[in-house]
Amino acid sequence: MKLKTQSLSPEKLHILRDKGTEHPFTGQYNHWTQAGTYLCRQCGFALFRSQTKFQSACGWPSFDEEIKNAIHYSPDPDGHRIEILCAQCDAHLGHVFKGEQLTVKNIRHCVNSLSLDFVPDLTVYDTEEAIFAAGCFWGVEYYFKKLPGVLMTEVGYTGGLSRKYGTQGSY
Repeated sequence: MKLKTQSLSPEKLHILRDKGTEHPFTGQYNHWTQAGTYLCRQCGFALFRSQTKFQSACGWPSFDEEIKNAIHYSPDPDGHRIEILCAQCDAHLGHVFKGEQLTVKNIRHCVNSLSLDFVPDLTVYDTEEAIFAAGCFWGVEYYFKKLPGVLMTEVGYTGGLSRKYGTQGSY
């Protein structure tokens, strides 16, 4: 199994591996409305389609249906909640709640934005990540976006010392 751990921040690793939770109403995908697919941030496996996302006012992205066989469920140690995990890599995604009457399907997958990636493609099921080093990364990104099969690009520093910011890490 391929894991995308090279590009994961400590905060993302805390959620995906240590079963952490981001603060409510802070996530990138909480109010996201673009058509596409939400992927596991750790392995790139497709989890949810945008058509199943709804506004629940809980502070996290909510979905009333997962992609078939993309999620597995595990009772939390507290005995009160059901954890949802990526079926491919066991990354912690959030929790599932039933019986709230928020949608016709009567289920809410409450997911941390930091455990997700989004691609504007409604058919993808699995992805891979590649990291490239380049001098002018915005110029290189322009050409990568034109390549068939490239679903997403992200530019920034992958490590080392940034002259501009004087710090280490990704931006």
